[in-house]
Amino acid sequence: MELRDYIRILHKNWLILVVLTLAGAGAGTGYALTRTPQYQSSTQLYVSVRSEGAATGDLVQGTNFARQIVTSYVDVVPSALVLEPVIDELDLDTTVPDLAARISAEAPLNTVNITITVTDPDPAQAAAIADAAADSLAEAVQTTLEPPTSAGAPSPVLLTVVQPGAVPTSPSSPNLPLLITLGALLGLTLGLAIAVLRMVLDTRVRTLHDIEQVTDAPLLGGIAFDPDAPKRPLIVHADPRSPRSESFRTLRTNLQFLNAEDGPRSFVVSSSAPAEGKSTTTANLAISLAETGARVALIDGDLRLPRIDEYMGIEGGIGLTNVLIGTVDLAEALQKWGTGQLFVLPSGTVPPNPSELLGSVAMDHVLAELTEHFDYVLIDAPPLLLVTDAAVLAKKTRGVLMIAAAGRAKKQDLSGAIRTLQTAGGTVLGVVATMLPTRGPDSYAYGAYTYGATHATELSGCVQ
Repeated sequence: MELRDYIRILHKNWLILVVLTLAGAGAGTGYALTRTPQYQSSTQLYVSVRSEGAATGDLVQGTNFARQIVTSYVDVVPSALVLEPVIDELDLDTTVPDLAARISAEAPLNTVNITITVTDPDPAQAAAIADAAADSLAEAVQTTLEPPTSAGAPSPVLLTVVQPGAVPTSPSSPNLPLLITLGALLGLTLGLAIAVLRMVLDTRVRTLHDIEQVTDAPLLGGIAFDPDAPKRPLIVHADPRSPRSESFRTLRTNLQFLNAEDGPRSFVVSSSAPAEGKSTTTANLAISLAETGARVALIDGDLRLPRIDEYMGIEGGIGLTNVLIGTVDLAEALQKWGTGQLFVLPSGTVPPNPSELLGSVAMDHVLAELTEHFDYVLIDAPPLLLVTDAAVLAKKTRGVLMIAAAGRAKKQDLSGAIRTLQTAGGTVLGVVATMLPTRGPDSYAYGAYTYGATHATELSGCVQ
């Protein structure tokens, strides 16, 4: 994944990340508040070997001996030999195993020091147990483990308390800041996992990069999302200086580049599924082409659910269907629209056999006549995955302009529609991305312009 993909994940799922991070921090806080505070106190002993009047070599040998045996004394601390006297002395209501679980002892490497640490809910008792355990260990070593070598002589090993246990003033656990931090990190990690999983499972087309992963067909244009599009579908006519209008002009320019090669100037506009903006795109593209002075024929080839007559504000009762069955001449069915050279051929009566009519010889004659007299012929066709109408028309024209709506079109549907078209012998001339977001990390994907009183200033490059 690229950096923009990670940014998009964070942008799309920021609420989940915030909620789970706060929930994790709250869980850490709750856990900490339900735990009994524990206090730690430590006592330090120094282990030495008696060497009164000994030579220097004997002193060194005694120190080495102490270093060797100190580890053994550490292992003795949690034993009954040391802890039973502690329980009796302090009158503790516990057993040796339970007390041993709260006591730890360690000796740093190459030292003769032993540190006994006690954990207890009572800070004063923690210090008392640590001191008592140190005294008990010293007594056990000098009387049992290292007894005097002769009558009346002291034990050769001496354990001296050099740091008695202090009463702690703050608990060692639970560590509230640490638990809150860990909880927040766990919540954030869970949120990121959910965010990545959502992206992996989300098969919808979100960005232009998603389209590029599906097909090698060129991207002909990007149309920004407009929540008011249903109220004013002909944006190029209603608001010619809006950013969306400029996006259709960019599409017009790219379509003109497709005409650099020889071939018919008839194009089918379709999509993989309904409600992706193919009809409004076809109508606005036709208007923008007519603005250049070109003669444009706009055909409503959706004989199942026609929309062009509604968008263009014309009567659609007589149109393509009537021309194909021979009841009306083509010239009579065409309706001039606007002040330019734009003519509209509505769908006419809805027939019971749309595919057969669109694939007929009569349709070949209609297209031949239109391409002879018009610079551009645009056909609004039904979605490719639902019916075969668009695939049938594609073989009779230059090719198909595929519409893919961001957030609605699915990658597998777009790929399936392209395969269906190619199997039928049609050509995908390019893809037009519609409903592109106007905010967020994906907003770079469309052209945005702002206009002054008499001129336009480009704010960002349109996707070509």
